[in-house]
Amino acid sequence: MGHWKCHEQLERELAEYVGKEAALVFSTGMQTNLGTISALVSRGDVVILDKDDHASIVDGARLSWGETKRFRHSDMKDLEHVLSAIPDKKGKLVVVDGLYSMGGDIAPLPEIVPLCKKYGARLMVDDAHAIGVLGGGRGTAAHFGMTDQVDLIMSTFSKSFASLGGFIAGDEPVVHYIKHFARSLIFSASIPPANAAAALAALDVMRTEPERIQRLLDIAEYMRKSYRELGFNTLQSTTPVIPILIGDTMRTIGVWKMLFDNGVFVNPVLSPGVPEGQELLRTSYMATHTDEQLDRVLSVFEQVGKQMD
Repeated sequence: MGHWKCHEQLERELAEYVGKEAALVFSTGMQTNLGTISALVSRGDVVILDKDDHASIVDGARLSWGETKRFRHSDMKDLEHVLSAIPDKKGKLVVVDGLYSMGGDIAPLPEIVPLCKKYGARLMVDDAHAIGVLGGGRGTAAHFGMTDQVDLIMSTFSKSFASLGGFIAGDEPVVHYIKHFARSLIFSASIPPANAAAALAALDVMRTEPERIQRLLDIAEYMRKSYRELGFNTLQSTTPVIPILIGDTMRTIGVWKMLFDNGVFVNPVLSPGVPEGQELLRTSYMATHTDEQLDRVLSVFEQVGKQMD
């Protein structure tokens, strides 16, 4: 599958939407992270990852020729400890999820950015779960008003775009370099034109119907509050990704089955997807969920919760 005008249009509009000079579309979100990180991190460089980063980020670091270091999840003291131990002469790339896909919490960019500047590191934000949700839909950097202080913004089309593919956006020379050195781009086919068209249509909805994004945020606030009132642990979620911590593999499977049998589907997340003892049910929401559907879900959770006691 070749590179068509619709792909170029999509790249231009994505770059404009997230506030960057250029964007590059890959076949999948996974390939976006594999190609971008492995292209940028060379011998003598260091890539620094949050321990809760997505697997595609970890694998991209593994494919690079550089060294990988990790810091405790959103722990800024630990991040500074890692950064301060890296010699100044080494290139440094910090990669974080903008919105963490299991915990539903947001990367603290206002604290991460100053540390990157202090220690001469570049910053890449994986916004797979944040585009179309945070910052008026434009992602985590926009949410904090820090778009110009984040070097690279990545996202996938398999979430808010309801399509197939992924993209990286940043300064034009950097994106141009990635285009010619990312093996997962060079040696893979482009996304089908139909998928590019679908992503463009979704992008148009994000731009022209902001009420959908606000509806999604209102739903998330209502559900988090309601779950907590029912006694469920939603960890540190502040977004439409709302985990329900169970903390045991068999118990998590059992609760999932009871919910499923009562007409509510959630994702059971077990080790190694999360650390042992952190097994959870991952709930997530759409702007098109109705109030009646949400209340039905809460009613079933309340019934199942009583059976868990």
